[in-house]
This record gives sequence, structure tokens and C-alpha cells, in this order.
Amino acid sequence: MRTNILLLSLLASFAFAENTDIEEILNENESNFSLSEKSQDNVNDLSTEKDSLLAEWKVVVKQVEGLKIYNEQKRRQIKAQEERLATIAAQTKEIDVITRDIPVLMEEMVEFLDTFVMLDAPFSLDERVNRVNQIRAILDDPTVTKSEQVRQVMEAYSIEGEYGRTIETYEDAIEIDGEEKVVNILRIGRIALMYQLKDQSQAGVWDTEANGGKGGWVEVDGYRLAIRDGIRMANKTAPLDLLAVPVKFKPKKGDK
Repeated sequence: MRTNILLLSLLASFAFAENTDIEEILNENESNFSLSEKSQDNVNDLSTEKDSLLAEWKVVVKQVEGLKIYNEQKRRQIKAQEERLATIAAQTKEIDVITRDIPVLMEEMVEFLDTFVMLDAPFSLDERVNRVNQIRAILDDPTVTKSEQVRQVMEAYSIEGEYGRTIETYEDAIEIDGEEKVVNILRIGRIALMYQLKDQSQAGVWDTEANGGKGGWVEVDGYRLAIRDGIRMANKTAPLDLLAVPVKFKPKKGDK
């Protein structure tokens, strides 16, 4: 009997002790699980923070690369602008020199044009002299721009150049044998300048060597019909055709 009671007592003590150990183990396991879960949360938080920092770092790196490219472009643009400014500065100096020299050049060109007109055959003389005088007045006018002055001078030169490529006729009063007579003038470029009386009874040509080299009108025979036909062509009352006109050529030195 006592043996049984002792056995039961031992079993009860063992069972109680075992239950106590299991409970402690369970509690410890639960505590460990809680710690593990908390630790995992910390790991997850750190991982998320790491990913966020990595993403931010990549964005910053991309921005830095973009800024490098932008800065390089700006450096190239600034260099190009500096070179352009240097070029403009050099051109400005050249323009200043040209602007300073233009009035002198224009004056010289007008003087040359005036001399040329005076030494040339006397066709449309009043018109040509008036043109030169008008240009002189333009050069003296401070309200006229330099560009307009240059244009006027160049236009006058262009008109004089055109005279060498055109044919024209007009009425004029010239001195023949000491008497002023109204005649028809025929100009063929700068090759020949001729006249014919209104009744076609007389014709002549301008000879630069006449009057001791001063030039003058010289009567010519055998060209009245040709000059008449030339006048008709210039008036466009006859078709253009070949003309035999009195032309004097100066032989070159050494020519026989």
C-alpha cells in the first residue's frame, strides 16, 4: 500500500515537473519566435531602406551624369560664342576701317568718273555731267547713309558701263563748221558716235584726234545711208542688221 502511494507520488511529482518544463520551453519558444519575428522585421526594414537608398543613389548618379553632359555642352557653347565674339570684334575693326575709308574712296571714284566723262565722246553729255554733280551733292549730304552713297556711285559706274553695250539715237544741237545745227545723233556703244542732218544731206563722226587732240566733229562721205539705217534701228523702226560705220583705230606700238 505504501509502495503504491509512493509510486503515485513520484509519478505526480514527475508529471508536475514535466509540465513545468514544457511550459517553460513553450514560453521560451514563443519568446524566441517573437524575437525572431522582430528581428526579421528589422531585417526587412533594413532591406527596404537599403533598396530605397540604392534607388536614390542611382537617381543621383544619373543626375550627375546628366549634369556632366549638360556642363560639357555649355562649355562647348561658351567656347563657340567666345570664338564668334572674337570674330565679330575683328570684323568690327575691319568695318571701322572700311567706314573711315569709304568717303575718301567715293570721292576718288567720282573724280575719276568726272574725268572719264569729260575725256569720253560727248554723247548725252548734259545727262552724264548732271549725274556726276548729283552724286557729289549726295556725298556732301550728311543725311544720306554711307550705303546709299555707295549705291549711287556704283549705279553711275554701271550706267556708264552700259553705254558700251547699247545703241541709241537722239536729237541734239552741235557745232558744225562754226555753226550750231540740230542733228540726229547715233551712238553705237563706244565704237562710234555719228551725226546726220535732218535732211540727211550731211553726216559725220566724232574724231578724238581732231582739233589738235581736243576732239571734234568731222564730216564723212559714203556713210549717209548706213548712218540713216543705224538711226532707224536705234528707233526700232528697222530690224537690226550689220552696219558699215566710220571707225578709226589707233595702231599699237610696234604695229606697222
